[in-house]
Amino acid sequence: MKHRSQLLMTLLVSVLLLAGTQGMAKKEMSLMDMYKSMQGMKWVDLTHAFDKNIPHWKGFTGTYNTRLLYHYDPGVGSDGYGFLVHQYTHVGQWGTHVDPPSHFIKGKRSLSDIPVTEMLLPLVVFDVHEKVANNPDYVLSMDDVKAWEKKYGPVPEGSFCAMRTDWSKRWPSNEKMANKDENGVNHYPGWSMEVLKYLYETRKIMANGHEPTDTDPGLSTTKDNYECEYYVLNQDKYQIELLTNLDHVPEYGALVVASWPKALHGSGFPARVFAIVPNK
Repeated sequence: MKHRSQLLMTLLVSVLLLAGTQGMAKKEMSLMDMYKSMQGMKWVDLTHAFDKNIPHWKGFTGTYNTRLLYHYDPGVGSDGYGFLVHQYTHVGQWGTHVDPPSHFIKGKRSLSDIPVTEMLLPLVVFDVHEKVANNPDYVLSMDDVKAWEKKYGPVPEGSFCAMRTDWSKRWPSNEKMANKDENGVNHYPGWSMEVLKYLYETRKIMANGHEPTDTDPGLSTTKDNYECEYYVLNQDKYQIELLTNLDHVPEYGALVVASWPKALHGSGFPARVFAIVPNK
């Protein structure tokens, strides 16, 4: 395996070549050259904006509050400062968020342990939104992964794998996201253990992400079964939940940036995730 910085440099060069910069020699390409070329590419925000009313895990109730501390105008908030400041109170797993390994596994890495070299990655998207439209309980299968690899080759080592289900189009309705039946059973898509084991153990991916509230499908989470999420975090890897706009990125060829505040020993936090898509 190449050193992480070498891998990222190779990826950036590849993206630029796809964007029509074949005339620039790789050895002469500076970071500023790359930056300028990337400005003409498509940048896609994969993050939901959040407030107190967003979809969330069933155990998080009354967990969000915004308090005005200071305001521009006298008599609003505290006087005499002339700037705007809010105090936010929320659980770490709120909105589009990162789950570090320590979220489930004692002794594994926390938010502050994950290096920035794991935040810029090649993006792989498994598009199963049509199958999910016909079956909300659909789980990503090895047939889906093998079909992707037949088109693009092996899933790249060190990549970020996302499952596109278009479930995010149900946002911001908690009821539509949970999709409960008359018996209170959740019906939403998820990952399969077989696929996750293949991606992490055989393809050596870096992280995964999805649009629903959970890694595991609704039929499992109704029974408080989170074995797929436990598996991911037990690999000492992170995941991003509640992604959006995966319908605006290609199945392969884009880069993803996943970042979050560096809370010391943090067990989760809202994340800002975006993709950089090369021009066709």
